Amino acid sequence: MSNSKIETAVGGLVLTLAIGFLIYLLNSTNVIDNKGGLNLKASFRSADGITAGTDVRMAGVKIGTVTGMRLDPESYRAEVLFSLREDLKIPDDSGVAVSQDGLLGGSFVEVIPGGSDFELQEGAEFLDTQGSVSLVSLLLKFVTSGD
Repeated sequence: MSNSKIETAVGGLVLTLAIGFLIYLLNSTNVIDNKGGLNLKASFRSADGITAGTDVRMAGVKIGTVTGMRLDPESYRAEVLFSLREDLKIPDDSGVAVSQDGLLGGSFVEVIPGGSDFELQEGAEFLDTQGSVSLVSLLLKFVTSGD
């Protein structure tokens, strides 16, 4: 086999591996969402730390992703849109909260399951929400309460 054929074969192999790695990267970062999902929304007083692509978890297990955010011009609350796995049956009285992975960890949306026999449908809104808590404001309250 001549050098040009070997170089072409190695180049093809490198190109195939690069394309495979790119597809893996896009799938693992949820840039490509092949599964669809149950699209829901929630309104928070404060959604600090949440952006598109943030995990949605239940009992510490990722069950979805934040797909978008906007400010509601009437209520001045953060409206968060997210997509959850379709195979889950989320009770319609469930709640959501903005939580953190420890003191220095990132934020995520936590689904707190309710006990209803009825499940959330496509486009439904969580009514029980708890926004993010600012660590700085908590520390200030603690420091100033010692008067």
